[in-house]
Amino acid sequence: MQQRKPRHSRKRIVGEYRIDTGTARIVADPLRDGGFTLEVNNVPSSYVVPGAPEVLAFDYMGWIAALIDATVRLPRPFHAVHLGAAGCALPSHVAQRFASTNVAVEVDAGLARLVREAFDPPVEIAVAEARAFTHALPAGSVDVLVRDVFAGPATPRPLTTVEFYRAASRALAPGGIYVANVGDRAGLPETRAEVAGLAEVFAHVGAISTAEILDGRGYGNVVLAASDAPLAYAGPAQFRGSEWARSLASATPARRDSAR
Repeated sequence: MQQRKPRHSRKRIVGEYRIDTGTARIVADPLRDGGFTLEVNNVPSSYVVPGAPEVLAFDYMGWIAALIDATVRLPRPFHAVHLGAAGCALPSHVAQRFASTNVAVEVDAGLARLVREAFDPPVEIAVAEARAFTHALPAGSVDVLVRDVFAGPATPRPLTTVEFYRAASRALAPGGIYVANVGDRAGLPETRAEVAGLAEVFAHVGAISTAEILDGRGYGNVVLAASDAPLAYAGPAQFRGSEWARSLASATPARRDSAR
């Protein structure tokens, strides 16, 4: 008789919780047994299936995984740091898929505690501010550095400046990749500003999204990638490389710490 695959242990985790920055809510997926959406201050931040980290419900996370998969120069296993933990969906996926070591950085200690107890992710969660954590990383110690940090709908400005990108570049090993999730709108003002800064620090910069968004006609996620080595991507979205990126940002000033 064939044995069934054991199911992940069930916990009563649905509900609303106080966290350091406000409120978190765990909502059960009515269409998928065992799936949950984590909302942070009323914003859907992660979709998690405990015990099944291979599931990525958010498109942009799949794009990041495909980017990592195409970067054949990365050592296996590699070391990844994820700035912005939320429910640890992407860090858990990367840990399983690539047998890599992953640290997820979360500024909200209450949220980190909730995620550990509710979802038990197979990654380390460090409670720290993302920029300070990045500056403290030893030089050349990270192969993949992912920034997925939001305060409401926007990424905090200190994580979008040339000085921050220099700290990220210093932390990366040769051939490593910096990846950022950007929420943008028509005209791509956020993408333009970030690419302008990244292009000052990294030799290669690219963007991944849908054609509509990359053409400046839509609202949604843009995944930016940067490295000292050429970038590669083989996934379900469009990838546009350094020539397109530099042209996009040619008339946009880079953000700097000195400009407030």
